[in-house]
Amino acid sequence: MERQERERPERRAQRRQRERSDAAGPERAGPLAVVLAGGASRRLGGADKAAVRVGGRTLLDRVLSACPDAAVTVVVGPRRPTARPVRWVREDPPGGGPLAALAAGVEALGLPAGPEASASAGPVVLLLATDLPFLDPALLRDLTTPPPDADGVILTDGEGRDQPLTAAYRSGPLRRELDRLRAEHGGALTGLPLRRLLPGLRLRRIATNGPLDCDTWADIAAARARISDHGRVLEEWLAAVKAELDIDTDVDTGVLLDAARDAAHGVARPAAPLTTYLLGYAAARNGTDPATAARAIGELAARWQAEATPGGAADGAAGGPGRDTA
Repeated sequence: MERQERERPERRAQRRQRERSDAAGPERAGPLAVVLAGGASRRLGGADKAAVRVGGRTLLDRVLSACPDAAVTVVVGPRRPTARPVRWVREDPPGGGPLAALAAGVEALGLPAGPEASASAGPVVLLLATDLPFLDPALLRDLTTPPPDADGVILTDGEGRDQPLTAAYRSGPLRRELDRLRAEHGGALTGLPLRRLLPGLRLRRIATNGPLDCDTWADIAAARARISDHGRVLEEWLAAVKAELDIDTDVDTGVLLDAARDAAHGVARPAAPLTTYLLGYAAARNGTDPATAARAIGELAARWQAEATPGGAADGAAGGPGRDTA
């Protein structure tokens, strides 16, 4: 009998990854994003910082997940697996520094060129480093909505220092300043610090507290400890699971946890993980809303427990033995 050969799971995952990595990204409204992921990581001993994992996800994927509304995302650095579509580009020569990398990323966005394009306001370009594991999507939305009289919005750290790698710039003024710097330095931006970009831009500043990045292994260790904190471990775990399963859905954690708890308490402890599995299976196979399914499971568990409780359904609830229904 002829046997149909199925695609092995690892090959299927690799194929999906190639499709995601090679895609230009969906064309939709939203800011543009440039993520710099090509640094030497000297303070990490030369390790590939973008591939370092915090909470089971790479630093690069954590940054990408914080800006899901970007119409197009360009990552400047060597190609790596990513959880969502991006465009890849390298500065020339590689290792030319953040300013040269930014310029390469802006060019890869495919924005109109020429003096008129540089002078206009244009779309907003969000600029991020790859070593920012705790970016707040709400904060990034604030960055990408500069006031009319500003060329961009930039974060400052706890000591009031500008963080140009956590900022958003209107593309017109950004290109204008990049062109100015090229003219001043013989057409090359290699080796120039990113702060050279800032004096010519009108920027709104947003103050933040604490470290913004992970430069050392001590920073990585602190980040890994932070995700295990009781106040955020569940949020971090669910984000990691959704990334691993390649799904993007809001989860009503309260309803789902109640369903698992009711199954554990009202039936048996192993019923909680098994019930959660069946809930997910129903959502995938039948398109059942997880919250609706979870509420139904909770009600089922309550009925189940009532039947096992003295005086409950098993001892005379409606329709059961011992109850006069006449």
